[in-house]
Order: sequence, then structure tokens, then C-alpha cells
Amino acid sequence: MDLTLIQKLFEKEPKYRFKQIKKAIFQDLIQDWQEAAALPLSLRNKLNKEFSIKIFAKAFVSKDKKTIKAIIVLKDGFKIETVLMRHKDKRNTVCVSSQVGCPLKCLFCVTGKMGFKRNLDAWEIIEQVLFFARYLKKDKEKITNIVFMGMGEPFLNYQNVIKAIKILNDKEGFSLGARHFSISTVGIIEGIENLIKEKLQINLAISLHAPNDELRLKLMPINEKYPLKKILNATENYVKRVGRRVMFEYIMIKDLNDFEEHAKQLAKMIKKPLYFVNLIPCNPNGIFKPSSSLKIKKFKEILEKQGINVTQRYNFGKDIQGACGQLVVKES
Repeated sequence: MDLTLIQKLFEKEPKYRFKQIKKAIFQDLIQDWQEAAALPLSLRNKLNKEFSIKIFAKAFVSKDKKTIKAIIVLKDGFKIETVLMRHKDKRNTVCVSSQVGCPLKCLFCVTGKMGFKRNLDAWEIIEQVLFFARYLKKDKEKITNIVFMGMGEPFLNYQNVIKAIKILNDKEGFSLGARHFSISTVGIIEGIENLIKEKLQINLAISLHAPNDELRLKLMPINEKYPLKKILNATENYVKRVGRRVMFEYIMIKDLNDFEEHAKQLAKMIKKPLYFVNLIPCNPNGIFKPSSSLKIKKFKEILEKQGINVTQRYNFGKDIQGACGQLVVKES
């Protein structure tokens, strides 16, 4: 499915037809063109034949019903995973993937073990959102937030990620406000610089996970190309130009990056008015174990005493391998 291709089909149709198309897809959340009652039957038949909007996916629901993971089969047979997190306050957050696999090979993330297959196009990103929008429709609920924290590095697929966001932000379409999108990056500086130029009020998150280059390089090979000083300089420039808060994600790994000295180093490094830290207990992946709750509490207290704003992430979907760092398709 690609609206640009559909738009070509509608060149000889009245202009309002294309608006009807967008409404049917993004607001009515139809799953078959025959449901688009506003369109002539002949046109519905043609669209079903040439531009199917069926999404081939299998869903897995966690025991607490708060998390749904979907494995989506793409047109070339590759598979990706995407996750819906249902919060108590009626927020519904979709964690979308931007690549099939990932080239970065971070040690704490099993997605990297898949290797990199290819980038997703904008519509393959949008399909993940539509799948869960349709899923929630039956409960009369809507998606409230979209985070690019699934498989892949979003800024290595920059153009398609931004294109997908702009389509989903379109007031005539899905109409999700820009401030409800978040992009998480390992610190691809070119991506941060490009995001400044977009003038979109998108939330930026930096996957930090270590307070010094030596330790970060062991966890994240990309640190050789993008060391902390360069990332922090780019982030500071982003804040000055855009004026929005930046979240630093920090995975808490037992006996590796969770010592008091690490908390003190981290506090010193990111003590800025618009910076805050999100502590994420590591999900077991065969190599690392999560820090104890006591150690996370102590780490958090040290940061807070230094004036750092800190939150702690609740890990959704561990029992269905849908939590942070657990997204991997074994057969693709």
C-alpha cells in the first residue's frame, strides 16, 4: 500500500475522492476497500485488486493484557515485530520498527543478532501503526503515542521514518500530533542535525547506556564512530535550536554499568536543564542480567541528589519477548 501510487490512480477523479481515501484508511480504519461505502463499487473493486490494504500479521498477548506483540509479514517475505503497550491512564503506545534487523550489534539487544536485512519503506512503518489502530478500534480506543524504539536504528533510515511521521501527522489522515512521536537513536549525529531542520516537535531519545567511552564501546560498537563527546555536542545544539527536552536511555545491567561511580559520572555528564534519564532494567538475553531493584534504586537516588530528572521504565511484555531489546524474528 502506498498513497502516492493510489493518488496517481485518482488523477482523473474529483479531488474529494482522495480525501475520502485517506479518511477510509486512517480514520475509519477499514481493512477491506469494500468497507469504504463512500466510494463507487467499481472503484472499490479496482482498489482491492491493485492496492490491497490487508496486513498479514500474527499477534501475541501478554498475560497481564497490557502488551500485544505483532509479527508482520512484509511483501517480500521478511518479518518484523512491533509492540502495543496499553497504559493504565488510557494511553496506547505503539513501538514501531524502522529496519528489518539491525546493523549496530549492541550486546544487550537481540535484534542485532539477526543482522541487517534492509530498511523499511514509509508504508511498512505505517502498516505497524494501522495494525494496532484497527486492533484498538473494537475497544473504542485510539493510539496516543508512537515511539521508534523497535527493530533497527531510525536515523539510518531517516527519510522513510520522517516521511511516515509526516503522513501519520497529516490532519486529513491519522492526525497524531508531532509531540506524540518519539525517535530513539544510538546517537547518529547526522540524524540529530537533520531533525533540527525539520522543525517538527518530535521527542528525541538518546540510547546512552554507559557514562564513559570505554564502557560504551564494549556495549555498543557504534561508539567508535560516534563517541560520547560528539553525541553530547550534537544533543546540546539540538536543545538550543529546538528547545525541547531530551531523554537519555540507560539500560541497567548487573555488575557492568550499575555502580555508584557510573551514576556519578552520568550525573556530571548530563546535568542540563532539559535533559532527563530513563532507567531501563535490562531484559535477560543470554549474556546480561538486570541490575537488582535495590541497585537501581540507589543509582536513581544518586542521580536525583545531583539534580538530574529521572524516571524508571516499566518493562512491558517480557513474557512474550516484546520488551526492550527482545525484538527478534528467528525466521525471516
